[in-house]
Amino acid sequence: MVKARIPAPRRSLLLGASALLGTSALLVACGAPGSPSAAGDAAHRTAAPSASTGASGAAGGDASVAARPTPGEAAETTAAPTRTPSPTASTSPTAAPTAAATPASPYASPSAPRTTVPAQPGPSRTAATPPAPATGVLRHTASGGRTVALTFDDGPGPATGRVLDLLAQYGAKATFCEIGDNAKARPAAVQRILAEGHRLCDHTVDHPQPMHAQTHEQQVAEIGDAKADIERAAGGNATITWWRAPGGDFTAENERIGADFGMKSLGWTVDPRDWSRPGVQAIVSDVQHNLRPGGVVLMHDGGGDRSQTVAALEQLLPWMVAQGYAFDFPQS
Repeated sequence: MVKARIPAPRRSLLLGASALLGTSALLVACGAPGSPSAAGDAAHRTAAPSASTGASGAAGGDASVAARPTPGEAAETTAAPTRTPSPTASTSPTAAPTAAATPASPYASPSAPRTTVPAQPGPSRTAATPPAPATGVLRHTASGGRTVALTFDDGPGPATGRVLDLLAQYGAKATFCEIGDNAKARPAAVQRILAEGHRLCDHTVDHPQPMHAQTHEQQVAEIGDAKADIERAAGGNATITWWRAPGGDFTAENERIGADFGMKSLGWTVDPRDWSRPGVQAIVSDVQHNLRPGGVVLMHDGGGDRSQTVAALEQLLPWMVAQGYAFDFPQS
């Protein structure tokens, strides 16, 4: 029988394919030169599986089969055993950036490390240092004995006229600590205060609080400009002996400023907090309970609804007269 001959080109292709299949089989069985054996590689993959191995294992597949390389993957297979697996080798390649994500605190991120936080407190912390206190605040009547000095703050206002009416009814004298802006707005009230024998006190231009938080220049303007405003409203006939800090916020600094303008710091001994409208009887009871001979009472004729103050005065003035108090001015 005559054997059929395979053309030379086709025979060459078949021989090449056989050689290639033989080489792949040899690589699968023994591994690439210089790499661990197939059994050792399987054991290594079991101890530290790759992402693809873990996925197939979870699906119930054979890890060693899933990791078996194809001929085109031979180079990648030989490199894997030589790498030292990191503690996060079991995570997928896309999970690594998640672990390095920026934490909630901005100070822990590389762009904003904790060392960038200032070690020294910021400028706002300086307010925690209390200013030097004033030492010359006056809190007594000029004559002493069984006397009382009535003082009214934040006016003149809508209630000032009624307060003056009540004082006149009981022959009482008082000191009015006036806001510069209010004095400019109500010069007639300022002039009536003086005409009826009462006295004036500087209570700053617009009642800033806290006073000590103002700069030195601002405090000078608040005290000095208010004095000028009140004097002009009075028609140039006023002698302003005292000044009173808003909220009683006297310091050594603003006490010196007041002294530079020829005024003394005027405090108080009785404060019924009538400005907060606690009720007429609360105002009356507070004054009656806390007043002592020579005391200085703080109330308000401006800065809001003062109907409770007026109603309280209707009870307090006759009570003071009945208690034998004489009405006086503060010491100066």
